[in-house]
This record gives sequence, structure tokens and C-alpha cells, in this order.
Amino acid sequence: METEERFKKAEFAAMVGVVGNIALAILKWVCGIVGNSRALIADAAHSASDVAGSLAVWIGLRAAKRPPDEDHPYGHGKAESIAAIIVAVLLVIVGVEIGISSVKAFFQEIEPPNAIAIYAVIFSILVKEAMFQYKYRLGKRVKSDALIANAYEHRSDVYSSIAALIGIGAAMLGGKLGIDWLVYGDPVAGLLVSLLVLKIAWKVGKESIHSTLDHVLHEEETETFKKAILSEPDVRKIDSLYAREHGHYVIIDLKISVDPLMTVEEGHRIGKKVKKKLLELANVQDAFIHINPDQPLTEEGK
Repeated sequence: METEERFKKAEFAAMVGVVGNIALAILKWVCGIVGNSRALIADAAHSASDVAGSLAVWIGLRAAKRPPDEDHPYGHGKAESIAAIIVAVLLVIVGVEIGISSVKAFFQEIEPPNAIAIYAVIFSILVKEAMFQYKYRLGKRVKSDALIANAYEHRSDVYSSIAALIGIGAAMLGGKLGIDWLVYGDPVAGLLVSLLVLKIAWKVGKESIHSTLDHVLHEEETETFKKAILSEPDVRKIDSLYAREHGHYVIIDLKISVDPLMTVEEGHRIGKKVKKKLLELANVQDAFIHINPDQPLTEEGK
């Protein structure tokens, strides 16, 4: 996929998230107040945090598509991973806030929620699952950490809405049957929502930080690069290969051995041919190649 097309698709997906989350947050907040549901209000706060998360992703994608410059010779690809970390931090804050609000409810007298809360949460589950599937598949296709992190935000909202649905249903049933303790199913669901949100935050944050800290691809993930390098007949062996992830693309640091009797110009020519082959691969942004003599020089030749 062409870089420009990739960013257009990713940015559009991020804005879909912004608009969708604003609409859902307002819907759930209003229905939570009208329907007297703490779980739904907590779920609305989660959707509101998703608005900030989607905006962070959109900003990260805008920054990531900027070309390399003097201060950032490797490009701005890590802006996507940084955006994903921001999403994780927002999820932690929301998870803690929802948990505190839910715990406080256990020490207050509460009324069971109304049916409107049920309808709102079912609608939210359907919309959020659709948004997760759309963004997750697109994120995998365009290799965007930020978009995948944003997709998991939507999935965490699905889980939280399911928990809210169970809690609201239990509380309504308790109100109808006169079972007082079931009425607290609503704040219990809110507490469960907070734990689910924190779990998603840990998963997203861990993966994003790992990508940001200049991690290199594992041995089995570099086979395609090795095949391209060794397809050049003048390359005798690969001395070292480090493929570093920078968001959606890879930067390669490579050392190869060639015939020690070659001229500097011939060695340079081989390096250029290897680099051209690597840059033809879909996710390689740049390659830095060092040429070594295959056999060490003798004392007389030094």
C-alpha cells in the first residue's frame, strides 16, 4: 500500500472514532442519567476518553507521515507508538475514576435503573464492536500501532458495555423482585468495567513502549530481508543485521562481507544494489550498509 494512501485510510479511521465516540458518549451519558444507571454513566465516561484517544491517534498519524529531516533522520514513525502510549495512559485514568465512583456507590442508597439504560447499552455494544473490527483489521493491514491501540480502546468499551448490561439487568431484576442486594449489580458492573479498562491499558501500553524503545525484529521476522540481501551474488555472507521498528516502517543496519580484493568502488556498487533490493520491500524505509572484506588481510597486506 502506498504511504499516502496508508495515512489517508488511517486518518479517516481515527476521525470515524472521534465522531462515533462523541455520539456514543452523549447518548450513554443522557440515558445513564435518565435511566438512573451508574454503570452506564461510567461507560459514557469510558467512551468520552476514547474521544481523546482517537484524537491522539489522529495527531500521531499526522506527525508520523512527515518526511525525515535534519533533527529526525530516521523519520517520524515513532509518533504513532507515542500516540498509542497516550491512549494507554488515558485508559488508566478512566479505569481508576470508574472504579472509585463504583466503590462509592456501595455506601449509598440507590434505585434500580430504567429500561432505557438497557437499550442504550445494547446499541453501544453493536456500534463499538463494528468500530473495533474496522480499525483492528485496517491497523494490521497498514501496520499502525496507534490504530491497533485505538481499536483495542473500542474493544475495551465493548467489554465494559457487556459488564454494564449484566449489571443493569441484575439491578432491574432486583428492583422488580424486591431483592435489595441485586440492585447493587449496577455499581458492581461499574467496578468490573474499571478492571477491564485497566487490563486493556496494560496490554496497549506494554506493546507500545516495547516498540518505542528501539526494539529490533526477531530472527524469524528478518528472513525476508536476508533472502533479499543474499540474492545479490557478490554478497558472501551477512555479518550482522538489525531491523529496527519505527512505527509502521523498518530501518535496517547491515554489515555484509564481499571479496576482499574488490576495489572500494566495486564494494560501494554492491552496497547500493543491496540497499535498492531492501527498499523495494513494503515496510523498509531506509538501510545503512557497511561493507567488510570476507577474509582478514594478511600482515603483508595491511
